Amino acid sequence: MKLQGVILDVDGTLVLSNDAHAQAWVEGFAAYGYDVPFEKVRPLIGMGGDKVIPQMVAELNDEEGDGKAISQKRKELIIEKFSPNLSPTQGARELLLKMQQEGLQLIIATSATSEELSHLLKAAKVDDLLDQATTSSDAEASKPAPDIVEAALKKIQMEPTQMVMIADTPYDIESANKAGVDVIALRCGGFADEQFKNAIAIYDHPADLLANYDTSPLSQTT
Repeated sequence: MKLQGVILDVDGTLVLSNDAHAQAWVEGFAAYGYDVPFEKVRPLIGMGGDKVIPQMVAELNDEEGDGKAISQKRKELIIEKFSPNLSPTQGARELLLKMQQEGLQLIIATSATSEELSHLLKAAKVDDLLDQATTSSDAEASKPAPDIVEAALKKIQMEPTQMVMIADTPYDIESANKAGVDVIALRCGGFADEQFKNAIAIYDHPADLLANYDTSPLSQTT
């Protein structure tokens, strides 16, 4: 079946924000007296916060008490402190424009909240190009569960075989694959190639994918 649409991750894929998210967790936990090293939380970026919190402090969750407060603090830090200083990934806007010119429908699938997403898309300089999205509020379980990708498929009304996802973490790949969607992985999120073994292709960043567009899975539109 020919490719008709693309599901897009945001953090690490369109905007260089993965380190900022990790630092926001460090500062969020510290605000409530928990010492969580950057090196411990950074490999988990790409997972939903509901999964990150108990992995850092086993007795906490994002539904109540300190865990809920830490989650809220992290979101505030991303919006107010970090997002104004974030940069787009190389070639993000140009790749989106190319895909749109080729007739592909685009939709976001992110574990971020809708409020965070608006700031992240502005930082990525693509907020005027994307108007369809599924966020944490659209899914019962966050990545690496398939819920957010499944919600994107339902919203855009396409079958998994008509879509491909562009993303940067192993959690995106697991989420998409569970939903039956193939993934093009990008290295710009800071993960190693061996963590992308289930991706159908790997590129350095959006500009690299754009430069190789005609030989990439994105070209399979006929």
